[in-house]
This record gives sequence, structure tokens and C-alpha cells, in this order.
Amino acid sequence: MTDHARTMEIGISTFLETTPDPATGVIMSHAERLRNAVEEIVLADQVGLDVYGIGEHHRPDYAGSAPVTVLAAAAAMTKHIRLTSAVTVLSSDDPVRVYQQFATLDGISNGRAEIMAGRGSFIESFPLFGYDLNDYDELFEEKLELLLAIRQSEKVSWRGGHRPAIHNLGVYPRAVQDPLPVWIASGGNPESAIRAGMLGLPIAFAIIGGMPEKFAPLVELYKQAAIRAGHDPRKLQIATHSHGFVADTTEVAAESFYLPTQAQMNVIGRERGWGQPYDRATFDAARSLRGALYVGDPEYVAEKIVLLRQNLGVTRFFLHVNVGTMPHREVLRAIELLGTRVAPIVRKELAKA
Repeated sequence: MTDHARTMEIGISTFLETTPDPATGVIMSHAERLRNAVEEIVLADQVGLDVYGIGEHHRPDYAGSAPVTVLAAAAAMTKHIRLTSAVTVLSSDDPVRVYQQFATLDGISNGRAEIMAGRGSFIESFPLFGYDLNDYDELFEEKLELLLAIRQSEKVSWRGGHRPAIHNLGVYPRAVQDPLPVWIASGGNPESAIRAGMLGLPIAFAIIGGMPEKFAPLVELYKQAAIRAGHDPRKLQIATHSHGFVADTTEVAAESFYLPTQAQMNVIGRERGWGQPYDRATFDAARSLRGALYVGDPEYVAEKIVLLRQNLGVTRFFLHVNVGTMPHREVLRAIELLGTRVAPIVRKELAKA
């Protein structure tokens, strides 16, 4: 790892949504969304973005049940962009297969693969793969332990409570990167921040509501845990993932992004029992300077990212595009603007600081 105190990466995250188009009601096929994703990754690489992440979900309104396959499809067509899950639901997966898949991606991309491991805020994978939600926390701790053991050593001996033991067996292929980057993803759980800090692993916070500055205590918990465990604080990496959209004007960005975002947030809100429907007032408040929505023209989005850097010291920012289905050409334009307009402004401001 390098000293991350003066650097900041900017990229895209997505769940590969296949929600009904709010204007037409048409539902894009999973196949078309997957092909669009490869095109997005190639463009993101061309315009100089640093990273592209795909979240794992197992439900009809998202096409990303196998992120590493999509990332591998784009790996041979790109040169510089880092390719990560966002997240891999490690609790319901096998760490041996996770390592093998991402080591394969690392080989195809010549050292650009990353794993972002999380417990999962969506729980569809647990019954699908035969896991008990009562074991939610224990599964993650145990499988993270095994994943880190595999990336540390070619031959592994390990025993746990939810997977058959491994007795001095090799796991192949080995990653190009040594070690293969493993991030911990958190929605704001203090225990997750402390765990990541103690292990010296980079952390990614999902900030999709409220004010991002309120995550500062969690960042401090993470840093202090890392220092207590003997890790160099200059090498710590902190990412955030937030919903947003960039267009040529703030008005166009807001009008384009609102309806698809409202539709999907209300679907999720009904599933999770959120009392308050997502409306325009909520949306407009969140895209204010201190809010968690990064929606606007390039200058405004850049200003918000710089503020985020000042408040939380982040080293990587994911713009989550998009929340609900949007025209593919608009998504490509947002990626283009993020790479050619937003990122240069942020880098220039950080260089001044």
C-alpha cells in the first residue's frame, strides 16, 4: 500500500437496476443491463475514472447476482480502472470461491481486482444458498477470517462452524496483487468500523441519507482501532458510496434523477417498513450542499466531494449511478462528466490543499 493521505480516487458503483422505467413502464431485460454495464466500465476507463464497483443482489429488479463475471467481461477491454464488487455478500458465499473468482479477475485485468466484503443489507441470498439469518454476524466473521487466510497463504489450514474444515490445501489461481485488496463495507455499524480498523483493512461506508459529516465519529473509531492494532494510519483507505447523478446543468440532473430514484426508494421503503414515502422535498433536501445526494452540474458535485473529503478524509468516492432505471445515454453522459469535469476539479482543489 501507498500513503493515501494526499490522494483521492473517484469512481462509479451500481447494482445493475432493472426497475420499470418511470416514464414508460418498460422493464429492461437483465441481458441488456449487463451489456450496458460493460459499456459503462469501458467508458469510465476511457475518461479517467479510478474504479467501478458492482453490488451483488439476488432479486428481479437488479441484474448483478454475479458481479465478478461482469467485471471480467470488461477487464480485457480496459487498461487502468480498478474493478471491484460493491459488495460481495460474503456471509452467504464460499470464501474459497470468492478468492478464486477475484484472483482470476486479477489475472485477466493484470492486477486491478478488488473485493468489497459485506454482510449484505439485502437478505435474499441467505435462503437462496441455505443459510440461517440467525447466524448473520457469525457467518460474516468466520468467512472473513477464512478469506484473509486464503489471500495470505497459498496453502490453508482452517476450521470453523459453518463450513467444512480445510487441511493444508492450496487455493488457485493466486492473485497478481499480493495481497489482493479486501475492503470491508459498512452501512454505519460501529462494530464493522472497529473490525476493519483492527484488521488494517480499508473500509467503505454507504452514506445514502442524512448528512455525510455525521459519519466522522465512525471514521475516528476506525482510525483509533487501527492505531491500537499497530497499523500505520497514513496507509488507511476510506471510501464512501452515495447516490447521485451529474448532468450539464443542476436542473437537468435533478429532473432526470428524481423520478427513477423516488420509484425505487419507495419500493425498498415498503419492503422495509419505512413510514415516510420518498418525495420531492426529501430529494431536494438531500441534494443540498451538506446532504447525501450528489446531484448537480460538475462544479456542484465536485464542491460536495471536496467537502466530503474535508469532513471525513475519504480517499475514494463512489457515485452510485443509478438508483432506478434511466436512459442509457444519460448514464453514459453522467460517467463522462464525472471523469472529464468533476474529477479534475476535485484533484485540483486537493492539490491546492
